[in-house]
Amino acid sequence: MIESEVLDAGLGDADDDDFDLEEAYDSELPENRYLDRELSWLAFNQRVLELAEDPTQPILERANFLAIFGSNLDEFFMVRVAGLKRRIITGLAIPTNVGRSPQDVLADISGEAHRLQLRHADIWQNLVRPGLADAGIHITTWDALTADERDDLYRYFQTQVFPVLMPLAVDPAHPFPYISGLSLNLAIRIRNARTGRQEFARLKVPPMLPRFVEVARTEEGVSYLPLEDLISNNLGDLFPGMEVLDHHAFRLTRNEDVVIEEDETENLIQALEAELLRRRFGPPIRLEVTDDMDDVTLDLLISELAITEQEVYRLPGPLDLQGLFDLSRVDRPDLKYPPHVPTTPLAFQPGDNNERADIFAAIRKADVLVHHPYESFATSVQLFLEQAAKDPHVLAIKQTLYRTSGDSPIVQALIDAAEAGKQVLALVEVKARFDEAANIVWARKLEKAGVHVVYGLVGLKTHCKLALVIRQEDNVLRSYSHIGTGNYNPKTSRVYEDFGLFTVDEQVGRDLTRLFNELSGYAIEKKFKRLLVAPLHLRKGLLRLIERERRNALAGKESGIRIKVNSIVDEQIIDALYRASQQGVPVEVFVRGICGLKPGVEGLSENIKVRSILGRYLEHSRIFAFRNDGDPQIYIGSADMMHRNLDRRVEALVRVTAPAHIKELEDLFSVAMSDGTSSWHLGPDGEWTRHRVDDEGKPLVDLQDRTMRAVHRRRRARAVR
Repeated sequence: MIESEVLDAGLGDADDDDFDLEEAYDSELPENRYLDRELSWLAFNQRVLELAEDPTQPILERANFLAIFGSNLDEFFMVRVAGLKRRIITGLAIPTNVGRSPQDVLADISGEAHRLQLRHADIWQNLVRPGLADAGIHITTWDALTADERDDLYRYFQTQVFPVLMPLAVDPAHPFPYISGLSLNLAIRIRNARTGRQEFARLKVPPMLPRFVEVARTEEGVSYLPLEDLISNNLGDLFPGMEVLDHHAFRLTRNEDVVIEEDETENLIQALEAELLRRRFGPPIRLEVTDDMDDVTLDLLISELAITEQEVYRLPGPLDLQGLFDLSRVDRPDLKYPPHVPTTPLAFQPGDNNERADIFAAIRKADVLVHHPYESFATSVQLFLEQAAKDPHVLAIKQTLYRTSGDSPIVQALIDAAEAGKQVLALVEVKARFDEAANIVWARKLEKAGVHVVYGLVGLKTHCKLALVIRQEDNVLRSYSHIGTGNYNPKTSRVYEDFGLFTVDEQVGRDLTRLFNELSGYAIEKKFKRLLVAPLHLRKGLLRLIERERRNALAGKESGIRIKVNSIVDEQIIDALYRASQQGVPVEVFVRGICGLKPGVEGLSENIKVRSILGRYLEHSRIFAFRNDGDPQIYIGSADMMHRNLDRRVEALVRVTAPAHIKELEDLFSVAMSDGTSSWHLGPDGEWTRHRVDDEGKPLVDLQDRTMRAVHRRRRARAVR
């Protein structure tokens, strides 16, 4: 049986063999109980599109959501679709797609992706572009320019664009050129005026130049011309003596997932660098073309790129709307979200003399829970590490780094600490997808400064967000710990919603010390007191906590489960939630992206409610809350409920114990799951329905705006005191 005193201690000493979850289950669950993972991800991206369609959103933010959609879909093809194609080739089944072949899944994905990309293009052409024009930001065409404007742009073309263009001909002496992934290109058909022979040429639109070229700026507004339009209308300069017959834009997506057999390589960094070179030449998986491309050009591209008709996406121009990110630089604050200024967490605010806070003294008083970006990363996490680097009483710093930047103050703090003679350990995850090359660069920078850099365990990604500072105080070594839900990245901390816990708790310090020792050693085998750690114990721990809620409901005790994650697809976790729901446990799931769970199914999940919230900030924190017969237990950490997180990554959750912190997290859930809050509701058929206004047409509560106001109120209340 499950021992309550063991659970109260955080499941740290429970015997894995003393309880078989399956013995508690007396009924079979229906086979068709999971939503398709890939289609659920596309449904998430549809929610992003709905924000771009929303007329109540500021127009430049709507343009930004179109860019986010494009970026998301690119990654989806480069990784998820590429993975499905690899499974087709190797004959592997797809997890959570019971009874469906990879070919069937790929066909469904292709159909839905085509629909969404057409909707994406339509929103730009018929909603966002006219909305920008109404606000004085015009995205114009060459045909709409005046003669003077064309002359000005031609001079810009000659001096700033023409020198970096590289037209590549295709003829017997010039084979079809390599097309890099995600590059925007022009396919050009030309005729030799002397011989009459038709030729083909490819021209890459330079990615280092501004995507939108300023045409004119007046009191009424500003106008821009897409760079590819400027190039297209001056092709004669690139092909003197030739007649330009036709030109069309196209864009190729390649398989850019990285696969390394770590147990077969002696040097992970060298193997990764070699794999990154191979990534550039991954097989094509999607070809986007403008819908006016002629058949001759399209047939040539399909043939030369060895791509199928299903993988061709005909779209109204312009292609690659990620370029809309550039519009965020337009100085029109009236067309963006009102500024939210992060506050310094109450515990870390300066004293009466406006002196800089003593982070260590503040943490010694009590655990500190910070909520980014509402509370500042710079005056909490960053300051914690900067003070540790300078403090003569600090002997050692240990930290995991998954995604950050080489110029990050976090990296600099570790370098400063090492140069000051402190012991510094940085566990760098060089396999963080699409950040591999950057991570290698700054990992070597750390090594040169004297930081002990390790790259984690073979076969596992280190995804947990941990920092440990060892400080000597009165001849005693004290451990200051930080466990977060987000990366140690000052840039993303401004737009990613995350929590972090600072504590001087001795048990947490011992847990982290052991965990870091195991991470820099060979294996993660032991259990911990206040941590749940993957890959061995996190899933088991959560299943036991879910099962306890189910048993409490059976016994007529108070029960309830609340989970906030980016994605939930793990079958064991989902099945445990189904079984809890069947016994009457209220289950609330707050998910940003993929959800494989079907809520509201009679006899299975009628007690499960699923909500999703998207907005100006990316909901990124992971929270797991259990009612526990009125003695709530809440964990925060880095893990989503996915196979990769629970089986193939080192993840860590920490139990939050301070009553005020437990209340803050429970209050967040209460607002997020309320019918009075703007959100998307998931139905049993997998359809997401947006709820934005009440029955009287009044806007529902915006969770993120409300949270920011609450943080500012707390600060003002302290100032008054």
